[in-house]
Amino acid sequence: MTRIEKDSLGTRAIPVYAYYGIHTQRASENFKISHQKMHPLLIKNMAKIKKAAAISHQQSKELDDHKATAMIQACQDIISGKFADQFIVDAIQGGAGTSANMNVNEVIANRSLEILGETLGNYAIINPNDHVNQSQSTNDVFPTAGKMAILESLVPLENELHKLAKALEQKSVAFQDVIKVGRTQLQDALPLSLGDTFGAYQQVIAREYHRIISVRSELTTVNLGGTAIGTSMNASHYYLDHVVPILNQDFFIPLRQADNLIDATQNLDGFMQVSGRLKGIATTISKLANDLRLMSSGPQAGLSEIQLPAKQVGSSIMPGKINPVIPEMVSQVAFQVIGNDLTATFAIEAGQLELNAFEPILFQNILSSIDLLTNAIRTLTTHAIQDLQANKSQCYESVMSSDLMITALAPFLSYATAASLIKEARLAKCSVRELAFKKQILPVAQLEGLLSIDYLIKKPEKLAI
Repeated sequence: MTRIEKDSLGTRAIPVYAYYGIHTQRASENFKISHQKMHPLLIKNMAKIKKAAAISHQQSKELDDHKATAMIQACQDIISGKFADQFIVDAIQGGAGTSANMNVNEVIANRSLEILGETLGNYAIINPNDHVNQSQSTNDVFPTAGKMAILESLVPLENELHKLAKALEQKSVAFQDVIKVGRTQLQDALPLSLGDTFGAYQQVIAREYHRIISVRSELTTVNLGGTAIGTSMNASHYYLDHVVPILNQDFFIPLRQADNLIDATQNLDGFMQVSGRLKGIATTISKLANDLRLMSSGPQAGLSEIQLPAKQVGSSIMPGKINPVIPEMVSQVAFQVIGNDLTATFAIEAGQLELNAFEPILFQNILSSIDLLTNAIRTLTTHAIQDLQANKSQCYESVMSSDLMITALAPFLSYATAASLIKEARLAKCSVRELAFKKQILPVAQLEGLLSIDYLIKKPEKLAI
């Protein structure tokens, strides 16, 4: 069964029990693009804005109590997650988010009508444009909802970064006495402790954590109240002064109405900072994932310095093979996030004059990046880092058999003598350590001190030689 709705272009048959209306129906027909719907947090926060608008209009008597109460309840229903199946517009849509805004307007209008005991589609009583969208434009509602959605979605990402940093810190402590070969350009360089390796990972993740928290300030200034181009056309003075404070009562971070609403409507530079920080996190965790894969390579013929938890059988043809599937997943997420950032860059650049029409793809990509990073980091922490083990004996043997120890002796020899010693050790097929003691190039006690693990992995001033 259907009902007939009309707009300036004509009529459309709408499923009789659908809460969306003709604008949503047309958008659904026009945009069969990505098979992805609008992000749930975007819908939720548009409903919060509509609720704040209804409260403001009720307070100013621009909307009677009967209608306002029903609209506020309808908004609250959407905020709580009801009617999710009624938001059918594709995430990628033309119109600067108008289809998304109207989808929300129509669902609120029809749910309000239902609350009042009226027939769905009876817009003479509650209209998606005249009542639900009163004092608003897509051009201030959609970007404000986008900022709110991103701010909300950043919270779990921040939490997962913090947990990852803590897990890495625990490994840093646990592995502090495990000596390993340090490598530059994949060549043996100097020894260090595996704990210091993980301590460095902890530090960079901690920095990313603090950076992503600091980027919140790029999102808390909103253009709500500016309506179409920032001039506040059709918004009452009461609404302009009260809608953001009312909205703040329903949001966890205080929002501030922009001093220059024209600027805030057309310029999206704050989103560039957010997207860039997400790319930074992606780059950092991918580097960590690369290191984990390399350090766990083997187990017999690779570095085999660490052992990642075995999560699943690795090959359909090679029995017993276990792959580093978690780090591999992390890197793929990073690739996607980096690509999303490039798309965001193009979307932000493409704005023209008083409006940027490309917020739908911008918000979809930023929110997708946040979700991907949140899930990837959670998985990395719980399925890789927490149960990761050190192959202590392998690490020790690699150091003992490496030429890298010569660097500890170089200050007491000459560079040329040290290089000659390495060459001689390789010809003799023995370690530099063995040759140094055999030739007694320095007093035995001094050699023992210089080539001790404590000296090799700690600052020299902490050990008397």
